[in-house]
Amino acid sequence: MFTFLIVGGIVLLLLAIWAMRDLFQKKHAILRNFPILGHARYFLEMLGPELRQYIVAGNDEERPFSRDQRSWVYASSKKQNNYFGFGTDNDLEMTPGHLIIKQSTFPINDLHEGDEGYDPKYNIAVAKTLGGHRDRKHKFIPNSIVNISAMSYGSLSAPAVEAINRGCEIAGCLHNTGEGGIAPHHDHGGGLIWQLGTGYYGCRNKQGGFDMAMFKDTVAKHPNLKAIEVKLSQGAKPGRGGVLPGKKVTQEISAIRGIPVGKDCISPASHTAFSNVDSMLDFVEQLADETGLPVGIKAAVGQMEVWQELIKYAEDSSRGVDFIAIDGGEGGTGAAPLVFADHVSLPFKLGFVRVFELFKQAGLDKNIVFMGAGKLGFPDQALFAFALGCDAINVAREPMMAIGCIQAQKCHTGHCPTGVATQNKWLMRGLDPTHKAARLANYLVTLRKEVQQLCNACGVEHPSQITLESFEVMREDGNHSLISSLSR
Repeated sequence: MFTFLIVGGIVLLLLAIWAMRDLFQKKHAILRNFPILGHARYFLEMLGPELRQYIVAGNDEERPFSRDQRSWVYASSKKQNNYFGFGTDNDLEMTPGHLIIKQSTFPINDLHEGDEGYDPKYNIAVAKTLGGHRDRKHKFIPNSIVNISAMSYGSLSAPAVEAINRGCEIAGCLHNTGEGGIAPHHDHGGGLIWQLGTGYYGCRNKQGGFDMAMFKDTVAKHPNLKAIEVKLSQGAKPGRGGVLPGKKVTQEISAIRGIPVGKDCISPASHTAFSNVDSMLDFVEQLADETGLPVGIKAAVGQMEVWQELIKYAEDSSRGVDFIAIDGGEGGTGAAPLVFADHVSLPFKLGFVRVFELFKQAGLDKNIVFMGAGKLGFPDQALFAFALGCDAINVAREPMMAIGCIQAQKCHTGHCPTGVATQNKWLMRGLDPTHKAARLANYLVTLRKEVQQLCNACGVEHPSQITLESFEVMREDGNHSLISSLSR
């Protein structure tokens, strides 16, 4: 009995030491939040391929991101080997929608360390000047073709926002604030795009409308602010305003947004500062005139009349937007009604093509920087987006995975186990922003690197030069179809 007590005491002491080690390490959010128990996840993850092969699902069957996709993001963010062995496990000939990239017989050689012109960060600048066509005072060429899409502080935790902004500074990317306003956690060196949603958080008067004086004051306080984005709709819940559950509305978020603590924050579906395309363009020009910053719009694509009307006004050069960000209906990092997430707005490829084709036919595609979002954070999908007409892409859920997200799909509950999408202090402490910033930067650099390698394989030097002639897509009838009608 005495021996048993001694052994039990030793075991408990070892477990306590193990738990303390997990609590104070900063590399793994799961282990900081769930000491000892968290190791079970990594053990099961290690056995995952074998278990899924015989019991659960294949590497390409999980949604919204497959195991192969998540493994690539995780490995890239950690600078681990992100190669896959023994050939593809995809059925290339019988998978509808499967994308094929056609390489050149005479590809361009990749640059390696020691070569002249080699850039270890693989910076690829956008091929257009943001705000250049309208000659905005603070026009600029974005340093990166890959930037962070809109995710608000509130939807994401403070450490997650800080990690993303620090990672953007390292990788030279732009960080979209989301509609929740600019928080102190956005001020860590990364360039910002401030998104103005229907709630006007950060420039909101007591009645919930837009306040120009507050807007100008906020702009003046943030020298890292590079552009303004007016959000018309988003892929997660198009036709509805943003939703932040009350359990996420802390004292700090309340102060930043100008809303009550602990109550659901539901933005209106429509703007009050304008009501149609004509008044929207007046609003855009007013923002640009007051700040000198490039101003654009973001929208998911539904009915097409608004885009036709925008083109009609754009043909009169006195007013116009500097960029258009098209969000796919498959996007979304936060809470949304299931029917809106599944059934409202066009997916990215269809929506973007329909809008871009209208502007191209009108001869206006060269005047505007086109951005795309909707599961584009993988090299093949990113390159295809550029071939469709994108000048830059925005990514959101893939960066969330790079800083620790495990696709638990609890974003709307406040119980995100990795501290990414929660305001729970215990869960947030598991996410070390400095460590995760490096992981985000690694992911962004790797994505740009592999996009550049694909460009080289296709015989072009920059993603802006890629055309749809380099792609084929598997159809349901089992034949490959060449997509060439929208070649740049």
